Amino acid sequence: MSAPAHHRPRGYRNPHSRDRHGGSGLASFLWEWARSRPTGEPPMVQRADLSFLRGNRSVPTATWLGHATYLVQLDGLNILTDPHLSPRASPFGFAGPERLIPPAIDLANLPPIDVVLLSHDHYDHLDAPTLRALAEAHDPTVIAPLGHAALLAALGCRSVTELDWWAQHRRRGFSVTAVPVQHFSGRGLRDRNRRLWAGFVFEADGRKLFFAGDTGYSPDFAEIGRRFAPIDLSLLPIGAYAPRSFMRPVHVDPDEAVKIHQEVGSRLSLAMHWGTFRLTIEPLDEPPRWLARALDAAGLPADAFRVPAPGETVYW
Repeated sequence: MSAPAHHRPRGYRNPHSRDRHGGSGLASFLWEWARSRPTGEPPMVQRADLSFLRGNRSVPTATWLGHATYLVQLDGLNILTDPHLSPRASPFGFAGPERLIPPAIDLANLPPIDVVLLSHDHYDHLDAPTLRALAEAHDPTVIAPLGHAALLAALGCRSVTELDWWAQHRRRGFSVTAVPVQHFSGRGLRDRNRRLWAGFVFEADGRKLFFAGDTGYSPDFAEIGRRFAPIDLSLLPIGAYAPRSFMRPVHVDPDEAVKIHQEVGSRLSLAMHWGTFRLTIEPLDEPPRWLARALDAAGLPADAFRVPAPGETVYW
């Protein structure tokens, strides 16, 4: 049998893009990023209702902890997406993008975590100290794309399930399907695209959650909609998009996030991947303003695609 289109002899690729997101474009971006000064204000952190979240076993909720990390509660399960609660998104504790807001819930105050959805291996999504602490304190099931098992095992994660795109994992009354998104992977100079990247559709208690992870816009979202719509809740990135000449293949802007919301048939979407780390050069507080304009241009109400404050719990 021939390999899937996104498989390569030594890794993976994007079927809908040939942009390597590197070379002179990367050098130019890094120079521009280093020269630019941060503008705009990060979001204000709201006090999370820890007592409710620890005891909740019946009400579907989603609480943004910052960046791509949501605590989702569904059917008695506590689910974390791309858990990152460390001071930097970096392999180094002394350098690299610094966290601009504290985690809305710190490690010590998390409820028992049952499942971790891990979209890919970049340092702002796969944070080794956070995963190591979660493995020790909670021993969650970690669901990740192909190629992550060895790395996660080295961090102490004992229950790891790897999925290819469109593969499904079933357990304890829930199912998780890895779905294609357009991005890339790598934690060093020699592992570019050796591990797969993915989004996830999580189904339990008759509800569907879509976690997009990190992605540029591609035809994949229309296909996700054809297979899974309607989706009750989508967690979609809205930031880290500038300059568009370099970021377009791998990071959506708010206009594209609204298009994804529509194509996957989302009843409610919540924003993420903005205002926590300075990864690109747009003003820190620009993504929500652009999202509001994009929703208006699409004829959608503001409450169809919300921007929670860090620590705010949304009932869905």
